[in-house]
Amino acid sequence: MDVFNKKIIFVGGKGGVGKSTSSAAIALQCANKGDKTLLISTDPAHNVGHIFNLEVGGKISKVTANLDALEIDPERETDEYIKTVKANIKGTVQPTMMEEVYRQLDTAKASPGADEAALFDKLISVIIEESASYDKIVFDTAPTGHTIRLLSLPELMGVWIEGLLQKRDKTNETYTRLLHDGEKVDDPIFDVLLERKNKFQQARDIMLDGNKTGFIFVLNPERLPIIETKNAIDMLDQYHLHVQTLIINRVLPDEDEGSFFKQRKTYEANYLKEIKETFHDKQLIFIPFFPYDITTQDQLENFSTYLHKEDEVR
Repeated sequence: MDVFNKKIIFVGGKGGVGKSTSSAAIALQCANKGDKTLLISTDPAHNVGHIFNLEVGGKISKVTANLDALEIDPERETDEYIKTVKANIKGTVQPTMMEEVYRQLDTAKASPGADEAALFDKLISVIIEESASYDKIVFDTAPTGHTIRLLSLPELMGVWIEGLLQKRDKTNETYTRLLHDGEKVDDPIFDVLLERKNKFQQARDIMLDGNKTGFIFVLNPERLPIIETKNAIDMLDQYHLHVQTLIINRVLPDEDEGSFFKQRKTYEANYLKEIKETFHDKQLIFIPFFPYDITTQDQLENFSTYLHKEDEVR
């Protein structure tokens, strides 16, 4: 099934390769075909608003008749996430300990993975809440490392929460047997963990549904993006998230413009050959290097015309 026919499309890749432009072009093309489309940026260096030359923030904004956009701020979502955790544990911890617990939670905001956990929470909420309102949802993700951590969270967190649930259940069983004559007591923490587990399972089901969700990586015909893309695809494969489509962006045109240009074309030819050999089992889409920045909707629509021209590079 062609990735562009799927309802949910994640676009990833190394920083600076053209993810945001590619995501915007995909979303605009879907909208122009009549699909009600939502373009979501999870990259802290938001470019969606700049591309369309309008203000896009934490609330859904209209771009065209069929295209809306949303920029998710990881820092703000982390703050909201910690507030939610504080609310969930209120009443389950002794008042004398609350100040220390809150201090630990505030410290946790700066811990590795906190942004991804909060961002993923928002991302899944948007998918679940907005899915019925849109035919297509396109994600412009953060650079590769962040994307991998984000997409692998459902499996990792699911296993971790399952372990916590088992320990909590065992503790409750002992506590009930010893102190409450076998009568089960309410455990709000267990209920919160169970709700989180179900949410992550729902997210994983969505991501693993190949009929609904597709993954695209964008790269340039250069050494480091090729290496990073291969490593990212191999890592996502381990989580059964399979990238089938690559957009090779900024391919030099054939015009002869002197010795410098010829030398760059020679280097590029080797990298294009390597891309075809390394990713021989993937759908490859080649986008030319335009002589201008993509700053208008007409230019973006021109960019999008190449999205269905596979393997047209010599």
